[in-house]
Order: sequence, then C-alpha cells, then structure tokens
Amino acid sequence: MNNPSIARLLVETADLLEIDGGDSFRIRSYRRAAEAVEQSTAAIAELVETPERLLEIPGIGKGMAANLQAAVRTQSIPLRDELLARYSTLILELMKLPGMGPKTVRLLWDAAQIASIDALEAAIHSGALSGLPRMGEKQLAKLQKGIDDYRKSSGRFRIDHVEEAWLALRSFLAAQPGVETVTAAGSLRRGRETAGDLDILVTGAACEPGATATLVESVASYHGIRDLIARGENKISFYLHNSLQVDVRLLPAISRGAALQYFTGSKMHNVALRQRALRMGYTLNEWALARVDDGSVVASETEEAIYAALGLDWIPPELRENLGEIEAAQSHSLPRLITLDDLRGDLHMHTHATDGHNSIHEMAEAARARGYSYIAITDHSKNLAMTNGLNEERALEHVARIRAVDHAMNRATNGRFRVFAGIEVDILADGSLDLPDAVLAEMEIVIASVHTGLQMPREAMTERILRAVENPCVRILGHGTGRLLLRREPYELDLPAVLKRCAELGVAVEHNAAPERLDLCDRDLRLALELGCRLVINTDAHDTRHLDKMHFGIRQLRRAWVKREHVLNTLSAEELLAALRPRNEMRRP
Repeated sequence: MNNPSIARLLVETADLLEIDGGDSFRIRSYRRAAEAVEQSTAAIAELVETPERLLEIPGIGKGMAANLQAAVRTQSIPLRDELLARYSTLILELMKLPGMGPKTVRLLWDAAQIASIDALEAAIHSGALSGLPRMGEKQLAKLQKGIDDYRKSSGRFRIDHVEEAWLALRSFLAAQPGVETVTAAGSLRRGRETAGDLDILVTGAACEPGATATLVESVASYHGIRDLIARGENKISFYLHNSLQVDVRLLPAISRGAALQYFTGSKMHNVALRQRALRMGYTLNEWALARVDDGSVVASETEEAIYAALGLDWIPPELRENLGEIEAAQSHSLPRLITLDDLRGDLHMHTHATDGHNSIHEMAEAARARGYSYIAITDHSKNLAMTNGLNEERALEHVARIRAVDHAMNRATNGRFRVFAGIEVDILADGSLDLPDAVLAEMEIVIASVHTGLQMPREAMTERILRAVENPCVRILGHGTGRLLLRREPYELDLPAVLKRCAELGVAVEHNAAPERLDLCDRDLRLALELGCRLVINTDAHDTRHLDKMHFGIRQLRRAWVKREHVLNTLSAEELLAALRPRNEMRRP
C-alpha cells in the first residue's frame, strides 16, 4: 500500500470512531497520524518491519505504529473493521455528501439505521426522517440535492479550475459597493493540487454588522450560480455550474487577519496553533486572538499580528500543514521559499513541429515578454506518432531551425536571450531512448519521459526508467510518475530508487507545472531534495498561453519547502548549462 492509501484508512477510522461517539483525543490521534503519513517522504510499507523507524515520524506512537503495520499487511485497520462490522461498509460513503459530518451520520443511524446513500434517499422519499431534529423539509431537500450533486461529481476539482472560478468571483465581488478586500483562503491559498470547495473572505463597509443584506442579495444574483445552498447575514454558499461549492464569508475588517489564518491553515496546523494559544493564555477562533481571562482582543486584523502574538514568524500559506513549520517559525528558521520571480527560463515546451500550436520564434518572444532570459524547445520524438513526433532526420532539421532563432534572438537582445535546442525523447518499454545518441548529442537539453506502456509492473517500470537515465545524453527526467490529476493514477514505480540514481548521475528531476500533472507532487519533491536531486520546473507548454501556468508548479515547490538554490532554472543560461549533467561528447557523423 502507498502512503495516501494508508492515510485514507486512518481518516476513515477516525470518521467511524466519531460516528460511534468515541473519545475525542483518540479521534484526533488518528487524524494527526493520517496527515503525517500522507506527507511523509518515507514509504510506510517499507518501514513496517522496523517499528522504531515508524516512531520517528511525528504523530506516530507505539499504538499507531501497530495500526500502520496492520494497514500494510491486511489493507485495513482492526478498529476500522470492527466499526464497519457494527455499521456497514457503505456508511463511509455518506461522509462524502456535502455538509454530512459524523454527528449527522450518527443521527441518521440512531433514527433509522441509515448507513448508505441509497438508504438515505429511500428514507427521504418514504418520509421516515420527518420529525427528526434538524430534518425539516428544507434540510431534507438539501440532502436530496447533495445526493444528486454527489452522483454528478467526484467532489474534487483541479486547482486551475478552482482558480478560474476564483478569479471570476473576485472581479464580481470587488466591483460591489462597499467591498474593500476579497481574498481566497482554504486549499487554493495553500496551493493544494486539487480542492473540494472554494473559500472566499470579503471585508469592507458592506460587510460590517447590520449592513450585509444588500451585499448578500448581490452575491446571490451572481450569474455563475447553479444552486444556492445557504444564505445568512454573514455567509452565502452555493454551487457553480460545474458543481464546485463556494462559501463566501462577509467579515468586519477587525477580524480579517484571524479569519484569513483560520480558513487558510490545514486542520492540524490550526489545532496546533490553538493549543499553543491556550498554553499562552489566549483563545483563537475565526474572529480574534483574545485573552482568556478578560476577552480583550490582542490580534485579529492581520495574520502577521496573530503569529507574532504567538511568538512566531509569519508562516507562508503553502507551509501550513503542521509539518514542522510552527517549530521553524518559532526558531526563526523558516526557509526563503522560491518565487515565480526567481525563475530565469523554462526548459520544456512544444511547437507546431509536433503537437504545439506556435512556432519556435513565437514561443521565444512569449517567454521573453514574461521576463525570461532563456527557453528550451523540446518537441516530441517519433514514438508518439499521434503528436507527429520527430524522427532522426526531422529532429536534426528542427535543431537547425532552433539554432537560427537562437542566433536571431541573441543578436536582437545583445546576448540577453537564448533558445536552447532540445527534445522530449520517449523512454521505450525496454528503457532505451527513441532516438540515437548521435542525434541527442546535438542538443543542449534532453528530457527523457515515459508516455506509453504505463501499466507495466513496478519492478519492470523501475528498471525501464533507471536504464534510461543511465544514458549519458539524458540531462532531465520528465514528469516522473506519469499521473494526470483526477484522471490517471501514477504508474507503479520505485521512485526513491529512481531519484537516488538521478542524484548520483547529476540528472535533474523535473516538476511539471502543467496543472493537469503537477508531477512530481509536493511529497515526492521533498523526497527528491532529501536524496540530493537537482530540480527544474517547467510548464510543458503547448501554446504561448501555457507559459502563464508556471505559478501552479511554484506553489507545489513552495509546499515542498523548496528554495531558489534547489532549482537549476533560477540560474543564468551559462550557469544552467554548467550545472546540468555534462553533455555526451558524441556527435552525429
């Protein structure tokens, strides 16, 4: 089992325990363990035979280590099995409905032995829930609507789709009278790769107590709303046409900082802050950091004030996952994380020579307009016939065209912009490359990637990629796990072995910033750093507009605690070429 699968079992156990009315401390221990496992760079499945190594993971004690061993060996957890036997394996599905928490599930079970979505729907239609607390006609209609929506959508959305909705809503909300600030929170602000909903915080005169009615009415009229979920004095929730849930909160300016902190941090980050606040004599909620004894407000208007009152440096949103950031903020050792402005170039993009939409020159000019000082043109090789991939002859002709554009751009910019010749060469099933070394050696940037044969067994896939990176022409390993978010799982692979070998050979490891990939993920990026890998970040652009998607990848790097010095394309063109794996000296005849 992989780490996300084990983390899911822990979360399910916590949910079941809460449904069962279990001890809150025990519930919290399972949730904290789930967070620790999901974010760990160590493969839990490989540690179960050495429990002392499991105990090195924050949040894992002896009892939880035994649960992890059981999860790996039996694909379940004893307490989870016990509780599922008491209720039903389908009860967990109820938790996926909007607004359905463990307490409501417990209510439904106690009232009518409801333990599945189908049973809930049948009870709604039969009237079996009438008269129950909080189960009036409106609530039953919401439950039915939630069932319908759940069946239409998986409940998760790629972060670029969430951002698109956010930008449209930001423009709409900012244009409303009396609105001063509009800020995204939640998963979007933390830079998660997917999100289940969109949290928006609004302040201004129209959000002050007693003055919100007009703004609530305006928000309810937004053209993108498919269905309203709830509306009140300070909050309005709705589904957009793509089924994304949006929660808009109207806040007095005095509480903006505390609310922004509260609605941005992960659950475990906020729990840790709250515990720290209580130890220091404060209470922390979405409105203010206040003294417990007299309730006097200490900090609430800015996040910086909240963290400062707790003796901490301000923590970048991407780090708020309770993975050591609080301790680093206390010791003033938070890293200076990479930013978009640190990048000097993009080393992975395609032109209309294969499956791109623009010419070499157009890609170069677009990159230059974005402030870059170099790019690499890396079209596909011949194995990808559906992309019009380049064979040996066409590849060499393409190199000549790239050199011509490089020469022209170099002259036009007085040497301040370079266009490197490159290729994204396919890693074939046996680990060989799709073009001969004599052709690849003509190029500055050779990215090796897997595009086909994704169902290979783990050992075979690992050997395939290891053989490919041994080739002295390969300077970058492209999108290392082959995943497509919400569409295709990563292929089976011993990633630590591959990353370790890349570090030994000097092969840079790509983070592919295309929002459908974001590959390597933040957890795997941390592993790459631990193993000593050099990183590059690229857009894999197939259109000049795709160059603007780099920021999605930057967020993932920041979540992985990546600094500027970890990433090679923060260097100048000359420094980059010197830092990459030395080029093979072979040349075509």
